[in-house]
Amino acid sequence: MNNLQVMRIASINITIEKAKEIQFPSAADCNSPCWWREGEMRVLTSTGHPVLSAGEDLYHLTRIGEITYTAWRDGGRWIESVYPDEDGTLYGWYHNEPAHLIGEEYQQGRQFRLTAPMIGAVVSRDNGATWDDLGIILNGGPKTLNLEQHNYWFAGGNGDFSVILDRERRYFYFLFGTYYRDVTQQGISIARMRFEDRACPVGRVQKWHNGGWTQPGLLGAVTPVIPVQADWYSPQPDTFWGPSVHWNRFLQQYVILMNRAIDPRWGQDGIYLSLTPDISDPHSWTPPVKILDEKGWYPQVIGLEEGDTDREAGESARLFIHGVSRYILRFSS
Repeated sequence: MNNLQVMRIASINITIEKAKEIQFPSAADCNSPCWWREGEMRVLTSTGHPVLSAGEDLYHLTRIGEITYTAWRDGGRWIESVYPDEDGTLYGWYHNEPAHLIGEEYQQGRQFRLTAPMIGAVVSRDNGATWDDLGIILNGGPKTLNLEQHNYWFAGGNGDFSVILDRERRYFYFLFGTYYRDVTQQGISIARMRFEDRACPVGRVQKWHNGGWTQPGLLGAVTPVIPVQADWYSPQPDTFWGPSVHWNRFLQQYVILMNRAIDPRWGQDGIYLSLTPDISDPHSWTPPVKILDEKGWYPQVIGLEEGDTDREAGESARLFIHGVSRYILRFSS
């Protein structure tokens, strides 16, 4: 690729510019949320257990150390999104992979233990160092598991997600992967929770299904907003997953980046982008368009203006893939 690449999506021009490489101080295997407090930027990166870093800006981050969970939960927890409240409380949401969900009889000859991810909520009152578990809020349940035709890692579940509060501060929207046995429920799905339920979230999340917010977050069915092109559990799957979303104040639209898997071990076809002016309307997303041939997972942006995060950016933003940034995205209309 040349140092500069320009493409057009709907009425938006996106320029992809090569830049000096930067990376988070610790390895990242999921979306890596960040926030600001008292002039300091903080970032969580996770590879099964989150690590906290901080600094004066995105270019001067230093590793602080692993965070502390005050309650045990089976399997790893990757914190993928946060929301800093005005009173200093920090809410977060994690991807959990239960280690003992799938019986040993289904694990024979596998390098990795099969699991079915779930999404849970946490809260921190010390700026991200210690987290209390608020419970699981999104899952698929036993009836969604596929124990006959295995994906390389998953046998079902809800995970690989991001969360954003709408501009009216009414709802948190969850964009997440659904790995159900039923192919019509596979892909990128969406759910929402009222803003006032953030401190007591269990049972308060509603999934989008058949044109409405009609299904519970726990055990509920979904209608994906971006369905798979080929079954996750087939020899040649074709599906988008791992969405990261931010509000772009320059475009006045939500920008969603995602991966596209094309083999059972989740080999990637590239990085894709979709737009919507209204996160509450699941039909309003533009068709995903490839912006890069990069094969890494977990694309996300972090804005470059003061106070920008992974949830909000302006005309320019650093593009991170698997915790490393080699590009700047510049938006124009």
